[in-house]
Amino acid sequence: MVLHADGRRLGRCARCDAWLDAPASDAPDERLDVIDPARLPRRGKALRDAMVLRIIAIERAVHSVAFGLLAIGLATLRIDLPGLQAQARTLTHDAGGGLAGAGQTASQSSLTTDLERLLNLRRGTLGVLALVALIYCVVEGTEAVGLWYEQRWAEYLTALATAGFLPFEVHELTSRVTVVRVSALVINLAVLGYLVWRKHLFGIGGRLPVEDRVAALQSG
Repeated sequence: MVLHADGRRLGRCARCDAWLDAPASDAPDERLDVIDPARLPRRGKALRDAMVLRIIAIERAVHSVAFGLLAIGLATLRIDLPGLQAQARTLTHDAGGGLAGAGQTASQSSLTTDLERLLNLRRGTLGVLALVALIYCVVEGTEAVGLWYEQRWAEYLTALATAGFLPFEVHELTSRVTVVRVSALVINLAVLGYLVWRKHLFGIGGRLPVEDRVAALQSG
């Protein structure tokens, strides 16, 4: 038992580690002038918000790793492109000669198309794509770390980055609809809606509650 400065007698819950009002007891009381709010477990809305932010942080971390691997792959392809294109020219020439009398099958036609795409690649284009992938890797990684530690600036960064990426996702869907693309669009819309409305970004959905503003200031 501890005795708070305001005269309340408090006991610490062994299950949830929270300070609760305790009944009178003959046991000696310890003086407790200040209870550190950071040591109190979160419940309700605060706990749900923390869980959602960490789920989003994990999703952004997965994106960061994927973009990082893509950047490495594109950079490697850019370095090896001359040799690969030389091999592609040889294969295209051999395939064209061998298919002259027999006619192309569907698989041979697909192989020829892929080889022609490889021949049309430019090192400059691959370099730009690798740089863009690296930038997204850094941005997504920064979002993941900031959201994991519940930083207010990370919420704004995630909302802006997600909104900026939506037009590209919609454009991809206009060319071809797949389960992966639809799922990615739905997830990003849900993340954007949650951050903007639930976290009151840009003043949307009303002002951030006082306790949330205090927590945001304390977290940076």
